[in-house]
Amino acid sequence: MHVPDGFINAPTSAATGVIAAGAVAVSLRGARRELDERTAPLAGLVAAFIFAVQMLNFPVAAGTSGHLLGGALAAILVGPYTGILCVSVVLLMQGILFADGGLTALGVNITNMAIVTTVVAYALFRGLVKVLPRTRRSVTVASFVAALVSVPAAALAFTLMYAVGGTTDVSIGKVATAMVGVHVLIGIGEAVITALTVGSVIAVRPDLVYGARGLTQKLKLRVNGELVDAPGAEPEPAPVGARTSHRKLWAAGLVASLVLAGFVSFYASANPDGLEKVAADHGIDKKTEEHAVADSPLADYGVKDVDDTRLSGGLAGVIGVGVTVVAGSAVFWAVRRRRSDDTSPSDTTDATDTTDTTDATDATDATDATSTSSTTSV
Repeated sequence: MHVPDGFINAPTSAATGVIAAGAVAVSLRGARRELDERTAPLAGLVAAFIFAVQMLNFPVAAGTSGHLLGGALAAILVGPYTGILCVSVVLLMQGILFADGGLTALGVNITNMAIVTTVVAYALFRGLVKVLPRTRRSVTVASFVAALVSVPAAALAFTLMYAVGGTTDVSIGKVATAMVGVHVLIGIGEAVITALTVGSVIAVRPDLVYGARGLTQKLKLRVNGELVDAPGAEPEPAPVGARTSHRKLWAAGLVASLVLAGFVSFYASANPDGLEKVAADHGIDKKTEEHAVADSPLADYGVKDVDDTRLSGGLAGVIGVGVTVVAGSAVFWAVRRRRSDDTSPSDTTDATDTTDTTDATDATDATDATSTSSTTSV
């Protein structure tokens, strides 16, 4: 759904640019609360993984393909604010290096693919996990539904932008019907990829999945014949057999991203994606402009002067993953460091004192609860 230059007029593109800039600024601040020393490098990896999987267009209908948008996946893995930043980094790299998505349309693309997908997906995800059983399987199910809905939501957002600032005279009703119809199918693919990825990470390190935090069942005690939450009960740890170093997880994720972008991408569908197909069928693309960096050495996901198609695409994919993981990690480490700088020594001391007091209180309460339980049993 990368919108090229020329689909949307200058005033609307500028307006979406302001919206995108504002959302990124808010996300930079909000991400400070989501990132820590373990999740900051994971966020950079998520951006690289999204870049890699976006190269894997999958067929959805006759002559049409789709690819991952990534907003739902990023929001659930690393948090909604960080998720917006992840997808924005990917779109920036694609626009500047690979001539994918117009530069004047960067605000349109960030609004559609980063903001709308992330906000819609995470809002729906949080609503679902509140009503579903508090299990890891529920997180995977909620991920599937949230990702599925986020794609047609982005298609509707594009339709609205086109209604306001489209450069060709095409019936908005026809555009909306075509966009939503094909992107519901693409949403199924998005949902499968998102659910599989989230489920895989939960299986090895559930503590690293932002959307799974606080969803474990609390320890129950029977007091006077009734089940009550045990005071100060610790969250359920990851199963012993599933504990994996976050460094090993990061390395495995990077290798998977490199393989997907460098090798598997060669077998991706060559059909136009949903937006390209709708634009060609309905004349939206009549005023498409040539990309400002169309002569980039990596334009169209190929390395210039490398004649072998497979080698050219594979090298471009590997370079893209490498650049994205470096750029993303730099952004997220900077955000994490800013959070550390904002925390004064007095704040740390106060937090430590509060934690100590809380721990002592919890320990006392737990002892009392145990005594009560024992007395009841006797």
